[in-house]
Amino acid sequence: MRFLTIFTAAAALLAAPFAVAGETPAPAGAAVYFIAPADGAEITGPVTVKFGLKGMGVAPAGIEKANTGHHHLLINIDPPKGEDLDYSLPADENVRHFGGGQTEATLDLPKGTHTLQLLLGDANHIPHNPPVLSGKITITVR
Repeated sequence: MRFLTIFTAAAALLAAPFAVAGETPAPAGAAVYFIAPADGAEITGPVTVKFGLKGMGVAPAGIEKANTGHHHLLINIDPPKGEDLDYSLPADENVRHFGGGQTEATLDLPKGTHTLQLLLGDANHIPHNPPVLSGKITITVR
């Protein structure tokens, strides 16, 4: 009886929907980019960042709809690579999540030079396959 219970529980877990690496496809030609600020901009804080998206739509985290995602802003870090793209992105001072479907944000960045890059995440904060990643821009906060 105990084996049957364990087997039944394991079968239920395997059958339940869950996010697995790279399962959410990105359509060909999808692109994420910065509307503002421009690469090389010198800005007096706070910094307003506007996100652009082509070939896909924006949907809040938790909403599974084909060809949609939500923005993640990478600040002063390189994007994840390889197997790290298979998992939900961490939320910290270097990875800002915009799971509400926001398309712009105002940031209080310290004075100095900063790099910014956008990475689209699926309903579970996992990058699409292939990743929808912007080019990296550099700004200076005065």
